[in-house]
Amino acid sequence: MDEPDIYAQLTEIIRDFFDDDSITATPALSAKDVDGWDSLTHIRLMLTVEKAFKVRFSTSEIGRMETVGDLATIIKART
Repeated sequence: MDEPDIYAQLTEIIRDFFDDDSITATPALSAKDVDGWDSLTHIRLMLTVEKAFKVRFSTSEIGRMETVGDLATIIKART
């Protein structure tokens, strides 16, 4: 899977998850940029992303992800 496809799918997932069609997944997007994206929703979002991309993240990977770019890099490496 290439990066544009990953970001397009992440945009869909994040928009649905936060019910906000104005969000666009970019490499620099982070939790501080999205209302309601706290530590608990981060875990729930990661579970949603795992299901969508059919990948698994370790607890330490989830904790280290600071931006959507970090997330996309891991997804690209595993798909």
